Amino acid sequence: MMPKASNQSLPLFDDTDELMCGVDEAGRGPLAGPVFAAAVILDPARPIAGLRDSKKLSEAQRDALAIEIKANALSWSIAQSSEQEIDTLNILQATMLAMRRAVEGLPTQPTLALIDGNRCPVMPVRSEAIVKGDDKVPAISAASILAKTARDAALLELHRQYPQYAFDQHKGYPTALHLERLRAHGVSPVHRRSYAPVRALLV
Repeated sequence: MMPKASNQSLPLFDDTDELMCGVDEAGRGPLAGPVFAAAVILDPARPIAGLRDSKKLSEAQRDALAIEIKANALSWSIAQSSEQEIDTLNILQATMLAMRRAVEGLPTQPTLALIDGNRCPVMPVRSEAIVKGDDKVPAISAASILAKTARDAALLELHRQYPQYAFDQHKGYPTALHLERLRAHGVSPVHRRSYAPVRALLV
């Protein structure tokens, strides 16, 4: 059973003995493509202005901040879980796996991982779940931005491979356009077969 969100709150974030990373994911809802996660350790000496939940930023703002985060963070890592892992494990477990991979991929290992949401992946690093952390904790905001921009880039690559699905427009989310293209062209190798709209076309 995965650990639930702790009732402990913001004082943890100010502990100067901690080397903290923020962790967030992107792409739980789409019908296609991997789910991404990122982990970021910010450098207090090089603050980054404008960090907030990636969903509240424009694409241009996210792209500019992603470059700044990669240049100025003490450490960052992006990881993913594949469509096959999502279908095998379920999306929650695949998301936890991507988060763990992101933390383990950090060149500098943190002493505390702050996870956006209400659950923490099982991993050697101590972790705290922070509901709506992507708009409260700058390191989680930074992770949110890296995960989102990495996933969007991956979906543009999938669009080049499978242009008939218009992944460049809906990024895999179950929009009317995506569902229409899915019905017209059938299920691709990058669709998540365990998701109901996709599964319905396989029977």
